[in-house]
Amino acid sequence: MNYRTYFTANRRTIETCIIGTGGFGRSFLSQGLRVPQMSARIAVDVNAATAAAAMREVGISAADIYICEDADSARAAFEAGGFVAVGDFALVADLPFDVAVEATGHPAHGARHAELAIAAGKHVALVSKEVDSVVGPGLAAMAADKGVIVTPVDGDQPSLLIGLITWAQVLGLEIVAAGKSSEYDFVHDPETDTILCNGSTYHVPEFSPLARLGDRDAAEIVAARAEAACTLPQRAVPDLCEMTVVANACGMSPDRADLHCPILRIDEVPTVLCITSEGGILERTGVLEVFHCLRAPGEISFAGGVFVVIRCDDADTWKMLHEKGHLVSRNGKTAMVFLPRHLLGLEAATSILEAGLLGVSSGASVPDHVIDLVAYADHDLPAGHSLTMGGHHHSIAGVSARMVAAGALRDDSPAPFYLASNCRLVREVRGGEFIRMQDLDIPQDSVLVRLRESQDARFFQVRESA
Repeated sequence: MNYRTYFTANRRTIETCIIGTGGFGRSFLSQGLRVPQMSARIAVDVNAATAAAAMREVGISAADIYICEDADSARAAFEAGGFVAVGDFALVADLPFDVAVEATGHPAHGARHAELAIAAGKHVALVSKEVDSVVGPGLAAMAADKGVIVTPVDGDQPSLLIGLITWAQVLGLEIVAAGKSSEYDFVHDPETDTILCNGSTYHVPEFSPLARLGDRDAAEIVAARAEAACTLPQRAVPDLCEMTVVANACGMSPDRADLHCPILRIDEVPTVLCITSEGGILERTGVLEVFHCLRAPGEISFAGGVFVVIRCDDADTWKMLHEKGHLVSRNGKTAMVFLPRHLLGLEAATSILEAGLLGVSSGASVPDHVIDLVAYADHDLPAGHSLTMGGHHHSIAGVSARMVAAGALRDDSPAPFYLASNCRLVREVRGGEFIRMQDLDIPQDSVLVRLRESQDARFFQVRESA
């Protein structure tokens, strides 16, 4: 596809507002100085000074940055051609920009921002997957009612994977599995019997004999590797969250509620992520999955990229492709096609331009509600316990996530993970059980609950509460 041709439908500049200037937001601001058809002159963060600092860090002159405390001064600064930094999106929601880029990663704040943007007639690039996993389909439907769209963004794995899945579907390729590698590789050093992951080094003395699959049984080596590397974190809520977004865009689901998350070398993926009758670990085809990229120091990384495992329908064609270096399973029945990258805000502009110029989402045109990401107690949690969300992975201590069939929320429903975040438990929850809606002390003014009730009414034909 020729991207320059695709985006010539309208040569005007797409104005954006970035909400949240952390890692993604900062990289978006940086690239906003370089994308010919896109402008990023409005930044929002917890306070205006933080937003302004991010602008300065990417090379914007301090003389061009206006720290604004009210809507009138923000409008005046924008109309004067300046860069606007504010501490509340409500102050700039009515400015003449095209796309609000929600990248706070905060479930409640992100939902409020998305709702405000839609009400103001703006497209929403929903980087915050935490919001998307709870109310994404409903926000997309709400936006459609207003003649705008909600889209995931290229640069993050859900959008890139949706692109790869739909590419395969357009070509008539049968998808056996689709997914991503986890954010950080498992870098195994046999000389020191260690695995380096996300800056931490773990001693794994039993791992070296398992470092290569060879002709061994896939299920057995996957289980043995998981045990040998048991000191490493092997499931992260963000990975399941991203697969939930893809599920609702593509109508797919996982093979198991917490994913298999095998530790695999890149060339092992098509051999292991196929059905058990063909030597793999999956009970069925067409599923979503995540793997941990196992590699030696100095070997190429999967870089948190995305993949599809596809059926090799014509043996001669795939023999030729295998000879050209494509990754085919050891039995020749499946192959992997992959994109070893996700460049965060550096490549988000393709989705922004799709939305602003063409009115097209990088995700589903009409997302369905197929999967809910829900909270699961890993150990006993007492009444009164606060489910505080924090850290780089936006996790909750003692709580993991599961991907389950979506449904309207009732008192006894498993609570969506990011709806439960930062709530207090009103009763004890035993380890090994779901945290349910009736277990939570939810603020009366919860924007997530209100938007979720509206979403449930749309998708499950239940009456919204008064």
